[in-house]
Amino acid sequence: MSKYILARVAEDYNVDVSFAPKLFPDWNGSGCHTNYSTKTLREGTGGMEYIEAMCEKLAEKHKMHLDCYGTGNEDRLTGKHETSSMDTFSSGIGNRAASVRIPTSTANANGAGYIEDRRPASNIDGYVVGALLVDTTLLTESLAEPLVESYRAWIQTLDE
Repeated sequence: MSKYILARVAEDYNVDVSFAPKLFPDWNGSGCHTNYSTKTLREGTGGMEYIEAMCEKLAEKHKMHLDCYGTGNEDRLTGKHETSSMDTFSSGIGNRAASVRIPTSTANANGAGYIEDRRPASNIDGYVVGALLVDTTLLTESLAEPLVESYRAWIQTLDE
């Protein structure tokens, strides 16, 4: 909804809006960092071990997530300008260059808080990102394949 409102307001002022993840080579790109928590994470009952296990699961499906985290993201996720690399999953406490940043406040509270997935591009479909985070970190058996295949097919139509 906010993208729609922004586009309509920009129209009124004869201004263009771009949701491209990287407009200028030497500037920081535009991401849609996604804060994520579960009840266990907010309460801190799983401790830092819960977050570490979550990050291991995210690492295993790094490429699948990136395939669905917006188009043109490869121009932004270069490992420069406070971004991680497309090739390697990383996580770290307070690390703004990691794929997933664990806020210092969360680490200091022994895992009570949230994590921040810094990989999504500014042109993401938030529903897809949310679904993949839940599928990867909470489900024992993945249900994401139909969603991923549908998303990949849709992206291909944009290239035609």
